[in-house]
Amino acid sequence: MASRCWPSDAELNELRERVSKIGDLNKEEVRVVVSPYRICPLGAHIDHQGGIVSAMTINMGVLLGFAPSGSNQVVIRSGQFEGEVKFRVDEIQKPKDKNLDKDSSELQEQCNWGRYARGAVYALKSSGNILSKGIIGYICGSEGLDSSGLSSSAAVGVAYLMALQYANDLVISPTELIEYDRLIENEYLGLKNGIMDQSAILLSSHGCLMCMNCKTKDYKLVYQPKVLEYNESGQPKATRILLALSGLKQALTNNPGYNKRVVECREAAQILIEASGDYTTEPILSNVDPEVYDTHKHKLEPNLAKRAEHYFSENMRVMKGVEAWAMGNLKDFGMLITASGRSSIQNYECGCEPLIQLYEILLRAPGVLGARFSGAGFRGCCLAFVEADLATEAASFVRREYLKVQPELASQISKDTAVLICESGDCARVI
Repeated sequence: MASRCWPSDAELNELRERVSKIGDLNKEEVRVVVSPYRICPLGAHIDHQGGIVSAMTINMGVLLGFAPSGSNQVVIRSGQFEGEVKFRVDEIQKPKDKNLDKDSSELQEQCNWGRYARGAVYALKSSGNILSKGIIGYICGSEGLDSSGLSSSAAVGVAYLMALQYANDLVISPTELIEYDRLIENEYLGLKNGIMDQSAILLSSHGCLMCMNCKTKDYKLVYQPKVLEYNESGQPKATRILLALSGLKQALTNNPGYNKRVVECREAAQILIEASGDYTTEPILSNVDPEVYDTHKHKLEPNLAKRAEHYFSENMRVMKGVEAWAMGNLKDFGMLITASGRSSIQNYECGCEPLIQLYEILLRAPGVLGARFSGAGFRGCCLAFVEADLATEAASFVRREYLKVQPELASQISKDTAVLICESGDCARVI
């Protein structure tokens, strides 16, 4: 299986060689964190409201080669950014907007890419873990996919957490790591996103759809039936995942649209909950009974009504989609993905012209069963499920058509990575 070929032996050997040179170590001392990217077929923009989401990892992602530093020093180099991150694990890490004491090591970091390593130290220590050992490491991501809306930030955070866990002989469960990565993103970096990204990265299994209730944290892995059980029903015999890049790479923390919509969802929840006579329940939409929503939704102003409509309709799509996946009904699964994409545009009002154009192109591509934005929808890529035997033809069609409508953006993307054909992957691990 192609998904079992990432990372390749060549990639692992190159990482071990780089880290051994940075730290003057034997290659045998170097370990590698494999932290995959994720896609979210259904469950868009509802994890922060405690909704039900679905996700799976893909056979691409972040690799962090590392070895314990033998001291409290952290030294990291990157395949994507210049410079070197260097700090001590006993330094006090302060969250975004509180970081007034700028020490010299921070000022030397280019593009502030060291914030995720620092955030990992912050999350581990603020949760009571004792860190005495740093790491020497080299981190890189699959070519062309940083800022693509595939949760590369969560994959990076998870990688640093797992490396520091290994170096300090800590025993930490995957569910605890999910919470620690949430601390990196919510507290340290100031994002208002939910737990879907890190949950997918840490809990997924090859070939499965991970379904999680973000309010209760309960999850299950949903398997598809074997091909022979349903290939006579008119369903595709096999599928692949298409990732079509838009060329837009604005960082999520710099775009007010994401955090603004989270606030709007909470405002809608508060109005609906108070309309039912409850003034104490936390204002998130998962705390609103569907009957309460139906009774009082007319009290919401238009923008808030759209956000609430997206939440409740998307929650229903996830439940229907999980059922379709378990039955091998990939055509219905694909149609639900497309409906999710449409609601993201019309009700959640995310995306921009290039991404919307890319979404529409994917829906016209041969063999595509369903498509939607990946990530927050304000930059990055679109995903699609496609019949396996038509995946190459579909990828060529999307490249060609997107170049017609967005020649400037399309010309900035390498032809080799403009539209990628992927498969499902495994969870994050140390090898």
